[in-house]
Amino acid sequence: MRPYRGNLFAILVWLFASVIAGNANAEPWQSINPASAGWSVEKLKEAQDYASSLKPTAVMVVQDGKVVASWGDVSRKVNVASVRKSLLSALYGIAVSEGRIDLGNTLADLDIDDKSPALTGAEKRATVRDLLMARSGIYHPAAYETGDMRRNRPERGSHAPGTFWFYNNWDFNALGTIYRQKTGEDIFKSFAQRIAEPIGMQDFSARDGTYISERHSSHPAYPFRLSARDAARFGQLYLDGGRWSGRQVIPASWVKASTTAYSSTDRGSMGYGYLWWTLNPDVFGPGAALASGYGGQAIAIVPSKHLVVVQTVDPTQNAKGVRTSHFVKLLQQLAAAAP
Repeated sequence: MRPYRGNLFAILVWLFASVIAGNANAEPWQSINPASAGWSVEKLKEAQDYASSLKPTAVMVVQDGKVVASWGDVSRKVNVASVRKSLLSALYGIAVSEGRIDLGNTLADLDIDDKSPALTGAEKRATVRDLLMARSGIYHPAAYETGDMRRNRPERGSHAPGTFWFYNNWDFNALGTIYRQKTGEDIFKSFAQRIAEPIGMQDFSARDGTYISERHSSHPAYPFRLSARDAARFGQLYLDGGRWSGRQVIPASWVKASTTAYSSTDRGSMGYGYLWWTLNPDVFGPGAALASGYGGQAIAIVPSKHLVVVQTVDPTQNAKGVRTSHFVKLLQQLAAAAP
């Protein structure tokens, strides 16, 4: 019996280590020579110099599924802040396709409320789709808000559901609650099993997510920690219409719907889809989109160039972070360097 117990113990240790370390069977990224692929080496160097001046933790540039360039520590996991919302959007696409979530359900249908002052009857008419578009009209205090969110939050009842866009953590956090209630799944375990594992993320495990609560709201935030090389896989998944190695991980219709602009925003030419920002099509071509997080976290897809660009910024290395506008400038430089 002793050999059997020893083998069982070894198996359990291996399984535990696999959960902690991420996907041990993931295939590493392949790299290509930029000059051989038709890139302007001079313009790429200019982009690299500009990126270096921003002091990110890592940048990855991927074209046609292969790494053209990478700078910094692409394996270092950082809190990607509001990129979490685009990650949740992907889970919603799967849940909607499986019939577990109905975008037309109202908060009243779902029995969603919050701490006092509770939601009004008018606010409870907001639908799941309204929340995905940041158009709920609910301006209740929320977890993980920035100072700008708190200062600029409209008055309660000032806009009817579906009529006004406001980048609102209440919507995003309540969507996390709805996902957990309707699917019966933990967000981070669900992401690990349904997305990270199928696309071969090298570093992510369910332990890289946590819930953060705020005393004025019942709905916690759900920040993720990702490495740049794993974030690039997520970007590649969206660039390829939700497919990975022949498997449809996220419905193609959801990828298109979530990266379609339904609202103009307060960020110039950027629009907003289902928890994704959209980029100016006159500059980047159709379908270009951005998952963006505070401090410079970014996953951009540029279909016209078959391009994914990721930036991560660890606040312990760069406390000031990188402005979104500066990342967009870097993205323009990289798109100009690409064939």
